[in-house]
Amino acid sequence: MTVRQKIFAYMGLLVLIIGITHSLINQFYMNFLFDQFHKDKINEAYLNAAPDEQIEIMKTYMMGKMKLIGFGKGIFIVAIGLFFSLWISGVLTLPLRKLVVAIERVAQGDLDVNVPVQTRDEYGKVIQTFNDMTLRLREAEDARRRLVADVAHELRTPLSIMQLKLENAQQDGHDIPPEMLLRLHDEVIRLSLLVEDLHVLSLAEAGRLSLDRQMLDLTARLEQIVEDVMHEAEEFGLEVQLSSRTRPVMVLADVRRITQVFINLLTNAIRYTPGGGTISVEIEDQVVVSDAVFASVSIADTGIGIPAEDLAHLFDRFYRVEEARSRHSGGTGLGLSITHHFVKAHGGFIRVASQPGTGTTFTVYLPANRNDFS
Repeated sequence: MTVRQKIFAYMGLLVLIIGITHSLINQFYMNFLFDQFHKDKINEAYLNAAPDEQIEIMKTYMMGKMKLIGFGKGIFIVAIGLFFSLWISGVLTLPLRKLVVAIERVAQGDLDVNVPVQTRDEYGKVIQTFNDMTLRLREAEDARRRLVADVAHELRTPLSIMQLKLENAQQDGHDIPPEMLLRLHDEVIRLSLLVEDLHVLSLAEAGRLSLDRQMLDLTARLEQIVEDVMHEAEEFGLEVQLSSRTRPVMVLADVRRITQVFINLLTNAIRYTPGGGTISVEIEDQVVVSDAVFASVSIADTGIGIPAEDLAHLFDRFYRVEEARSRHSGGTGLGLSITHHFVKAHGGFIRVASQPGTGTTFTVYLPANRNDFS
């Protein structure tokens, strides 16, 4: 039942209560008046009077008595109406009062607020929306705290290494050897990459990432990318295979951003696939998802796989399935998050399927150029 229907029903109930109250008061008072008239006026003079005179006597008596009770009856009925109006308004505004209390708690910084949803009307929908909002606020606050902690940790590691080496050099009193400068330079590069990745990611999350879109042949671009990573794959004893059902596969994309997407995914596949494994890249030109046409690129490896509980967090900033391995590999922990936002900025999405010990498949969907299919 909607709030409007409830108000209509309660007002109808109020009118019914007032009407019944008025009727009962009149009924009891009229009975009382007739009893009093019988005691006060029914005498020999009244009985001997003509019928017209008897009616006039009764009318005069009744009208006089009704005037006396009219004012009191009006006050009583108004009091009844006000009492039930107050009760009805309390019932109707109770959900809002609970919501106001919860909003005040949120304004004071308490995000652990959940208002019970006890109705299915507009108030219930507002309360449910409020609960969803506070849940998202809690998640955002948790994410912010994790981000601050992760950034502090990521910055602390290279800075600590640089500080330790510089202090050792100062204590020794000797010139800094070139190999130490090289290590310090590596840590500076690592810091620069982290800061740049955070900057790009913040732009993407805010929807302010600039894209230089142009028609791109995915097949030709991926052939070049696979050729670029082939040397690294061969060093680890891996085979990279590229297959495409059609050529060319055209999409409207920013070449630099999309190239980074596939380099990130291929680099991860190489990084987490044991020697002797295979990495397969498959391109499809026309994949229909929810009545929309996409070009898809699947990158499948025969690596260590990802546990099911980690898949939902795979694109979170700094999320690591296995922290020690990720740090040893030298990544910033932002690659997949950046990849996700780059694809999203192009109007596409990524799906991932994985089985521990078997391998992982990332599939990138990009809006296809419909002119190729007409």
